[in-house]
This record gives sequence, structure tokens and C-alpha cells, in this order.
Amino acid sequence: MKKVAIVMGSSSDAGTVKKAADVLKRFGVPYEMRVLSAHRCPAQVSELASSAEQNGFGVIIAAAGMAAHLAGAIAGQTPLPVIGIPLSSSNLDGMDALLATVQMPSGVPVATVAINGAANAGYLAVQILAVSDSALMEKYKQFRAEQTEKVLAADKEIGEQSV
Repeated sequence: MKKVAIVMGSSSDAGTVKKAADVLKRFGVPYEMRVLSAHRCPAQVSELASSAEQNGFGVIIAAAGMAAHLAGAIAGQTPLPVIGIPLSSSNLDGMDALLATVQMPSGVPVATVAINGAANAGYLAVQILAVSDSALMEKYKQFRAEQTEKVLAADKEIGEQSV
């Protein structure tokens, strides 16, 4: 199974980014977490991005706030899918990071989840990998079926309270 690289711009982002790792663990997807800054250690970001495919990765998740260039810096150096997590900061509540992550030039896409949407980044990584891994696809389908069952159970419970 391919691995997922989870890269964050600062160790202070770990609490939010952990939600992506939790999702990957749930599905048994191997991952590696790194702290690398597009601005403070660009050579290391470049090394990670340019060698990711040969190092067994299938997807890269990149989380950053403020200028949020990390996902784009990675996407420009790898053919692998990159998922950006824009992180909230005290300045503009993450809108700056959202816009920096989502506004990529044609041909260099970054799939972008909601501000602080690390769990959905994990689920999207699972979906991407599941396209070529039938066992993972079955796990994901089961997860979705469980979600449906929970909602329908809640609907029934609420409906029984109707007058």
C-alpha cells in the first residue's frame, strides 16, 4: 500500500493536523509526518516533494497557515496528488491560507479542504489511494455505510419524538 506524507509548516500545527493522521490510522494507511517550512527550509521541502513518488508515497497532505505556500511548493515538484489544509491564524481567521492554498495555476492543482479540515484531508487521501486498492475501497465503503446507518438511526429517533 502506498504511504501518505503529512507535512505541516510548524509544529504548532500538529494538534489540528493530527486529525488527518487519525483517519489514516483508522483505515490502516501508513503515513509519515514532517515539519517543513516552504520559506524557512525550501531545500528540504524540495527534497521531500521530488523524491516522494520513489519513496513509496501516493498522496501528500500539506498544512500551513498565513501565506500557506507549502502545498503549492510541494505540488510544483511532484506528480503526486497534493491535498492542502489551510490553517486558521489570528490575523485573518484562515482566509489568507485558504486563498493561498486554493489559487493554483492551471496544471498544478492542490485539492483543498476547509480551513482546519484535516479530517477531510485524511478521508480524501484514503479515497485517492482506494482507487487502486480494492481492500482499502471496501473499508471506505463500509465506513460510508456506517455513516448512513448512524444518520438513519438518528432520524428514526427524532421521528419517534414527533407529535
